[in-house]
Parts: sequence; structure tokens; C-alpha cells
Amino acid sequence: MIACWLKCQCRKIKSCLTCIGMDIDTEELLTEVRRIRILTRRLMDERLSGDYHSVFKGQGIEFDEARPYQPGDDVRAIDWNVTARTGEPYVKRFSEERELTVLFMVDVSGSQSFGTGGRSKAARAAELTALLAMTAMDNHDKVGLVLFSNRVTTFIPPRKGRTAVQRLVREVLATEETREGTCIREALRFVSATQRRKAVVFLVSDFQDSGYEKELTAFARHHDVIACRITNPAELALPAVGLVELLDPETHQTILVDTASAAVRAAFAAQSAETRQKQERIFARSAIDLLDISTDKPYAEAVRLLFRRRALRRH
Repeated sequence: MIACWLKCQCRKIKSCLTCIGMDIDTEELLTEVRRIRILTRRLMDERLSGDYHSVFKGQGIEFDEARPYQPGDDVRAIDWNVTARTGEPYVKRFSEERELTVLFMVDVSGSQSFGTGGRSKAARAAELTALLAMTAMDNHDKVGLVLFSNRVTTFIPPRKGRTAVQRLVREVLATEETREGTCIREALRFVSATQRRKAVVFLVSDFQDSGYEKELTAFARHHDVIACRITNPAELALPAVGLVELLDPETHQTILVDTASAAVRAAFAAQSAETRQKQERIFARSAIDLLDISTDKPYAEAVRLLFRRRALRRH
């Protein structure tokens, strides 16, 4: 599917679909941070925080160290690897893990700038990230951020507290518009190398990439991954607005398309559906939950339903 900005080439069309640039000055940035903070607080309520806590409560216990076996120790706790290496019986010692690490991997590639109806995919991704980060903060979890396009552009190690969340939101919003492509594979490799402990990872992207399935499957074996797919309605079905030029902001290729043709619109819709189904098969094979977010619809209820589905599965 072509990730595109749409420019009307027919002079008879007075209105067209445009992208929303993310190049904003400091004053605008602070205004947008305040707006998202207010929006997030309005969307958050006791039910959302409660649903989050019921699903993401930490891992319970984590391995601490191996120590010599003592009479009375549970034989089921014997660490057979250390025992075989030393020739003396050792048992595993565990400690309670009270906090969770939540990492947001946010796609800031060129296709994220596309938007219609006054909202870009990048803006929606920032709002969603803020909502989830604030919810994690209320649960006393650590939050971190990875921004990526065809490379990792920003990394904020996981930290606790309101200051950490506010910095995370500012970084997502302050990211300048990019014309770079998407490489999910490289972002996954980066996180695998820097985040050794298990984390809850929200992968926020439009997933307009390929060749990442193998890395994603391996990544999901170690981390709890939720795919947050951000889409715009115009990417799923072309409007009948006549002759338009489609520009791919990542490859910079253009193509002239007659959207008045029913056959062209049908082919575009079919290709879009096929791409989405392929993505969903990848997520299913990797046992990854999918959160579908559209730029033209409310998303708080979708987040709440995801938490509830996960809670039901746990119980």
C-alpha cells in the first residue's frame, strides 16, 4: 500500500487532503504538551487505571541469585546448571518484582506525517503514547521511549515519575517532520541490545514496512509486545476526487491516479485490506496483541477494551 500525501492535480478541486507538519516552535510545543496533558487527564478515569493495573501488575517474582543449598530448601528450586558447573548443590533465590518497565517504541518516519480531517498519524501516536504513559505512571511503573524511522533517532531510558512522562511526551511532539523510511527491524534490534529485562513494549506505528517478522517474533518471546497500529481512513479507501498525484514521503516516488475510476478505487482498497491482513497474521503468529487506532475516531475505549481482553485471558 502506498503511504502517501495526496495533492490534487485537478484545478476544479478546491479542497484536498493535506499532511500536518510536526515542525513546531517552543511556544507551540508547550501549548501542545498542555493540550495533550488536559486531554489525557480527561480520558483517564478509575476504570482505565484499574483495567491497566489488573493486566500489568509486574512479573510477580524475578530471579535474584543462586546460593548454596541448605537443609530444608525446596528441592524444586535447585539450579541444575550451577550445580553441574560447581559440583555442589545450588538453589535459585527469587525476589519480588514490584515495578514494571514500560517502553514506547514510536514510529516517526515520513508516513506518520500523513493526516486528514485535522489530525495526523504522528499527532494521534503522541496522544496515545501520552495516555498510556500517564496510566503507567499512576501504576508506579518506569517508562522509556524509543523514536525510530529507518534508524533509532531518540532513546530515553526507563524512569519513574511525572517528570519522566512529561519529557517523553515532549520528545514525541518535538520530533521534526522526517522524509525517512521505516525500519522496524533496526528498532527491535536496538531495544533487544539495550533492554535486557522483560518489559511491556507498546510498538506504535503504521507498520508500512516489511522484513521485520523474524525479529518481531524473537523479540516477543522476551518482551510483552502490544502492536498499536495507527491508520488514516484515506489509506484504506481512496475518495472519488478525480485526478490526483500520490506522493510517498519515504521513497519520494509519485504516481498519477484517476480516483474517479471505480476499478482503481477497488484495487486500492483490496491492496490495503491485503496489507492489513498480512500484518495481522504476523501479530497472531508472534502472539502479539493488536490495538487498532484511527485518526478519525476516539481511542480511549479501544485501549480499555484491549486491557479487558488481556485481563480475561489471564484469568
